[in-house]
Amino acid sequence: MTSLSVNINKIATLRNSRGGNNPDLIKTALDIERFGADGITVHPRPDERHIRYADVRELKKTIRTEFNIEGNSREQKFIDLVLETKPAQVTLVPDVLGQLTSDHGWDTITHQQYLREQIAVFKNAGIRVSIFTDPDVAMVEAAATTGTDRIELYTEQYARLFAGGQQEQAIAPYVVAAERARSLGLGLNAGHDLDLHNLAYFSKNIPWLDEVSIGHALITDAIWLGLENTVQLYKRQLNGRA
Repeated sequence: MTSLSVNINKIATLRNSRGGNNPDLIKTALDIERFGADGITVHPRPDERHIRYADVRELKKTIRTEFNIEGNSREQKFIDLVLETKPAQVTLVPDVLGQLTSDHGWDTITHQQYLREQIAVFKNAGIRVSIFTDPDVAMVEAAATTGTDRIELYTEQYARLFAGGQQEQAIAPYVVAAERARSLGLGLNAGHDLDLHNLAYFSKNIPWLDEVSIGHALITDAIWLGLENTVQLYKRQLNGRA
């Protein structure tokens, strides 16, 4: 069974837009767990425009499912936060300062030595590591020599081609990359632009997927469908019960 980790950045964005604590981020995370999610994902950024560093500390004390913190490991503040809170998983993303949203995977060849050193820091603290990777076999192979436990396939390209009706073209490089990752002993996550329209096809073609993290689409769907219903719909799409 593939795990569904819900990214709650957008809940924090809504809260921050008016100040105060409405919606209550912690209560929402607990409700998402209760509605059937397998984990909670956050992506704190230096400007704290959505998830605040204080949120991460409070979530770690509160949630009962798997906690995944993703972000830019070139920011010392991020490294310190992860080592302090010790989530089940840290996902390293090659963001630049001020980036709106993640838009590419690591060049695991160029940044091989850096990734080896940084991954070792987190693994020595007992934290599972996943790194954001494009569906490129060469990048997957180089990822396997960094010491990472998992890779997370960046799925924006898949979602874009799928929406254009090119399903087979959309999934093909991801299947190849996923098969190579499995042959190298890497765990496999996926995320970015996965939604109720394209998730089942992705999961059906890569059934050994460990986890997907979904935020923007799921929270958007919840406006019309309700949060509890939406979490359960995503779980059904993910595990072939649609």
